Amino acid sequence: MRIEKIKIGELKRQEVLLYRMTNDTGSYVELTNYGATLVSVVVPDVKGQLGNVVLGFPGLDGYLKDDCYVGSTIGRFANRIRNARFNIGNEQFCLDENDGVHSNHGGFSGFNIQVFEVEILADEIRFNLNSPDGQGGFPGALSISVCYRWNNRQELIIRFYAVSSRETILNLTNHAYFNLSAMSKSGLQQRLTLEASRIVQCTNEFIPTGRIVPAGELAFSGQRIVEKMNLDSPGFKGINSYYVLEEKRAGQPACLLEDVESGRQMKVYTSYPGVQFYTGDFLESRVPGSHGVEYQPYDGVCIECLHYPDSPNHPNFPSTLLKVGSEYNEEIRYHFELKSNHE
Repeated sequence: MRIEKIKIGELKRQEVLLYRMTNDTGSYVELTNYGATLVSVVVPDVKGQLGNVVLGFPGLDGYLKDDCYVGSTIGRFANRIRNARFNIGNEQFCLDENDGVHSNHGGFSGFNIQVFEVEILADEIRFNLNSPDGQGGFPGALSISVCYRWNNRQELIIRFYAVSSRETILNLTNHAYFNLSAMSKSGLQQRLTLEASRIVQCTNEFIPTGRIVPAGELAFSGQRIVEKMNLDSPGFKGINSYYVLEEKRAGQPACLLEDVESGRQMKVYTSYPGVQFYTGDFLESRVPGSHGVEYQPYDGVCIECLHYPDSPNHPNFPSTLLKVGSEYNEEIRYHFELKSNHE
C-alpha cells in the first residue's frame, strides 16, 4: 500500500491535506481531512480502464462551496431530528434548526465542515476530532475517530469510533454519491438490490412518523433505479427513504449497486441496522467536480448506512444513546468488483 499526501489549503491555521491510498493493483482512493471526506474511488471497468466512481471535487474550494455533503463524514447525528429537539431522561436539548424547523446532519457545526487531525498507519488513515460539549446543542465532549482502510481486494472499509464525557446521542455515516459508470451516464441507470422489505414511514419533510411499513413498490431487487421513480410528477420525484435491513447471516451484503455497461458492482456490508437511500434530487454544485462538470440532480446516489433517523424521538426505534464509558463502534465496507458474467 502506498500513501501519498499533498497540501490543498489552510483553514484557521490548520492544514487541509489530500491523501491518496494506492493498492497493489493500481486502484486508489483519495481522502481529505476537511470533513474526513471521501474524495475519490478509482477502480477499473471490464476493459481495465480506471474510473472515479464517487463524486468529489479537485480542490478545497469545491468543498467550501458545497452544501450537499459530498463524500463527507456526517455527525453528530446523521439525517433529521424533528423540531431540532430531543430528550435524554427529563432533560431536553435544543439543536440547530438548519432544515426548516428541524435539525439535519448535525446542524451548522456538523463534522462535514470540521478539519480533522490525521494519523497515518500502514494501510489505514485515521481522522480524529474533538467536538466540545454543547457543540450544535449536543451534550458531551466527544472524541471521534473515522478510519479508512483500502486493500488489494478493492475494499474500502470505514470504521467509526467515539466516546463521550456525558450521555449523548450519536449517528455517524459517510455521505458519498456513487456513480459506477464514472459519470458516463446518470446515476439513475444503475441497478440496485437492497436486502430490505420495510422502510420507515416519513412525512413530506422526511420526518419519521414512527411507523415501519412495507417497502412495496420502493423495494429493490435488481431494477434500474429510474424504474422506481415518478419523473413526471411535480415537486420531489425521487427516493429519500430509510430501509430497515433484514436479519441476515454474517458476511452477507446489505445491498448491491451495479452498472451493466462498465461491469462494475459495489457490495455494501455494514454493522448498522439500515440504509438511507437517496437519489440525489437536490444535488447541485457551484463549481466543477472531479469529473470536469458541475454536478446536477441524479448524477450520483447515496447509500448511507446509519441508525434510524430521528431515533431519540421514537422509543420503538433502536437506541442511539451513547453512555459514558461505552464506545461507539460501527463499520461500513464497500467492496468493488467486476461482474463475472458481464458480456
